[in-house]
Amino acid sequence: MSGDRPTLPPVRLNSEAELARDALSAPLLARAVRLARWAGPDTRVGAGGELVEEQLPAAAAALGLGDDQDGPAYASEAWRVAVDTGLVEVEDAPEHPGEGDEDAEGTASAGDNLSVLTSGSPHDVLAIWLDAFDVVFADATAPMIDDFADLVGEDGEIDFERLEWDPEEEADFLEGVLGNLYLLTVSEGGAPEGPVPLPALAASMIVPDDMGEPTDDILEQVSDAMMRLDDQFRLLEPIGLVEYEPVDEALMAEVGDEPAPPVDDEDVSRYGMVRLTPLGLYGVRARMLEAGVDAPAVGDLADKGADALLDGIAYFPELSARAETEQWLDRREPADAARELLTAARGGDEGGPLRRLHCQQALALTGASAEPAVREVLPDPELGGLARVWLAERGAPDVPPPSEAMIFWLAIDTIAAQLAVEGDLEELQELVEGLVGQHSGFFDAAWRVEHPATADVLEAMGRLHPDKSTAKEARKAAFKARSRA
Repeated sequence: MSGDRPTLPPVRLNSEAELARDALSAPLLARAVRLARWAGPDTRVGAGGELVEEQLPAAAAALGLGDDQDGPAYASEAWRVAVDTGLVEVEDAPEHPGEGDEDAEGTASAGDNLSVLTSGSPHDVLAIWLDAFDVVFADATAPMIDDFADLVGEDGEIDFERLEWDPEEEADFLEGVLGNLYLLTVSEGGAPEGPVPLPALAASMIVPDDMGEPTDDILEQVSDAMMRLDDQFRLLEPIGLVEYEPVDEALMAEVGDEPAPPVDDEDVSRYGMVRLTPLGLYGVRARMLEAGVDAPAVGDLADKGADALLDGIAYFPELSARAETEQWLDRREPADAARELLTAARGGDEGGPLRRLHCQQALALTGASAEPAVREVLPDPELGGLARVWLAERGAPDVPPPSEAMIFWLAIDTIAAQLAVEGDLEELQELVEGLVGQHSGFFDAAWRVEHPATADVLEAMGRLHPDKSTAKEARKAAFKARSRA
């Protein structure tokens, strides 16, 4: 893993055991399991593995939906999930069907994956749930057909061109929506925030970033996207991917074919509110990883070396970096962890200052048992300064005073690290002012520092220091450092 900035912030996922429990309790998967247990030798299926129409009332009754007018539709949906995830095994029709079997294409029985859900590992359960998510995703991106008869041509064949449906475009749009929802859901600490208004989510896909006031055409597109997303999230909710408050039915009647009116804070919930569940975060991230997207999760680096840890957390938000580091430290003895971190922190490359900053922050989470490893690097010109800081903060005795060269090297290294993360400007200005104020003749000594970032740091100090004469001194020192180099 490199120190390049990740595409997305790291997400903090629940444990696989917790996610597996969520998966098993998702209404749609639970229905699929019940139908898999219900299936038997007399269960008749069509050519595509679907339940024949005569079987749907019995399937709905098995789900406790016998009196629900939507029961057969729920049963059909759950059956499709059961077949496509291997909870049900479809068997071909017999070569010589008996009386009454002429229309049946085959029968069905419980599949091998049914036992996996009850006796398999959490990882196995989640793999089946991801397959179920794929099934529902395909349903959500399928064309909406109001009147199937309109698609049948004079020759009796289905004219798919009349659908004006591009399956790849539909899938890309929903993938993009879920990606934006993922990004909007993951907070500073890698945990979900509140629900996202459907208009904001639709607008994130439609409205150009550089557009000021949206045009009527754009607003109409946003309105259309909202209605489509409303249908899709209604399908995605039963698999446990989202918590969804649908668009108000009365509002749909109000809007009709007109663009959606402006939304204010008081009625925003009427336009639909959606949030990814913890299971949804896991599922969307899994699809992203499969597509090659860099979507880090807290804990990914726990089993890797210190070099991967320090590079990996380089641009993590503060809380996520701390959580990742704590998991990494929990798996190691403090002294061994400190030695590994200090070794990985060395280097005169561009990423070196940031590695040392995160090394220092990681060492701050260790206890007194790390002290011997820290004392080992006291003579090191790159690490001796941060080692002295660590020991002094703990009130350790016999800490040798740093040389002037070490003090100035550490100052340059510290500012270089802060510049790399583009931290808070006010804090950085305070750091610069503090360093210059603590050392008389700071720039006379600083330009001589043997550090790869010396000239860049001095130039930045010239931009950041509020005092004009001091800023001019910094720029002169930067020029001297470049000339010397």
